[in-house]
Amino acid sequence: MLVGLGAVSTTTIAGVLAIRKGIAKPIGSLTQMGTVRLGKRTEGRSPKINEVVPLSGLDDLVFGGWDIFEDDCYAAARTAGVIEPALLEQVRPELEKIRPWPAVFDRHYVKRLDGPNVKKGKNKKELAEQVADDIRRFKTDNKLDRLVMVWCGSTEIFMTETPAHQTIENFERALEANDPAIASSMVYAYAAIREGIPYANAAPNLTADIPALVALASRTKAPLAGKDLKTGQTLIKTIIAPGLKARLLGVQGWYSTNILGNRDGEVLDDPESFKTKEESKKSVLDYILQPQLYPDLYENLCHVVRINYYPPRGDNKEGWDNIDLVGWLGYPMQLKINFLCRDSILAAPIVLDVALFLDLAKRANMHGIQEWLSFYFKSPVHAPTVYPEHDLFIQLMKLKNTLRFLKGEELITHLGREYYD
Repeated sequence: MLVGLGAVSTTTIAGVLAIRKGIAKPIGSLTQMGTVRLGKRTEGRSPKINEVVPLSGLDDLVFGGWDIFEDDCYAAARTAGVIEPALLEQVRPELEKIRPWPAVFDRHYVKRLDGPNVKKGKNKKELAEQVADDIRRFKTDNKLDRLVMVWCGSTEIFMTETPAHQTIENFERALEANDPAIASSMVYAYAAIREGIPYANAAPNLTADIPALVALASRTKAPLAGKDLKTGQTLIKTIIAPGLKARLLGVQGWYSTNILGNRDGEVLDDPESFKTKEESKKSVLDYILQPQLYPDLYENLCHVVRINYYPPRGDNKEGWDNIDLVGWLGYPMQLKINFLCRDSILAAPIVLDVALFLDLAKRANMHGIQEWLSFYFKSPVHAPTVYPEHDLFIQLMKLKNTLRFLKGEELITHLGREYYD
């Protein structure tokens, strides 16, 4: 179940349908193409991940979702303009059958959007009940065994925790009181988690990462993951920054700017929504470079992030990074990166992977925060007692070691002494 049937969701759905038909490949998907080494290097065992753990197959997936616009998935995909029309035509009948359910939406949280396909209710608790009804009906109508919900809606305004977010009781009272502290995304998260359904947040807004919903997930055994999919510029940051730190090269400044023209770009043109995204993007370097441990190298780092809405680009996003480096004896250097990427093309395989891994977590009785899925997110949700891990390579090691653990295989430390003793 996808909240928001825009560019990311329709690209995910159309992609899965095309892969099922054998007319496209699941490039970018760890669950479909990735391998995991088992045992020692000398054993030569590196099976595909989907052969090691019992992930659901693509043929078993059924899609449904909510949107403020009434377009079916084919029309929405044409509007998004991500997938070539010739490919879309080959999955058109299946896409046209997927029509959005009326959405929970309030322009207070996303100011640059408005649409007619919106639920009505006397308060947010009633809206949550309507979402729960949608969930149950979807499960019954399609004869489904299990469900997963992924928020693929637009970035909401920047919010911080309030007393309404601290306990389940406070949260439910706030729902009934129409408290503005309860954003639309939280209504969906509450409905899913209350039903024991795995929930992931693909956007940077405050949603399931609050004490009340984490506690509810513990009670209902619902796995949680998020937040903010790591796709373009931040993906590159989490690849480059660990390398610079590993070589102990200093960084004086990191200037990042983006242009994009899709609905996400339009929403982020609002300063309150941009603030949410900015916080997600800017925290990455602090946690990777650890200036408190390396003050000579990173303490005075100037980190600037800009996002500019530029309609001619559509879903084709361009990110520029200028990195001012410091080397041996304080000599200055520079690194320039220009990444011309496709936002939804990078996001779609992540949505698929997160859904399949969350379903696996549910079946393995791994409820609550799934930190091993940090690999996919800009602002990984984590226990309050630890800092989030942002280094992409450490994240991947955590993910694969979790799969080895589930399989009962030996965890890999990369020590490797046994080959030489």
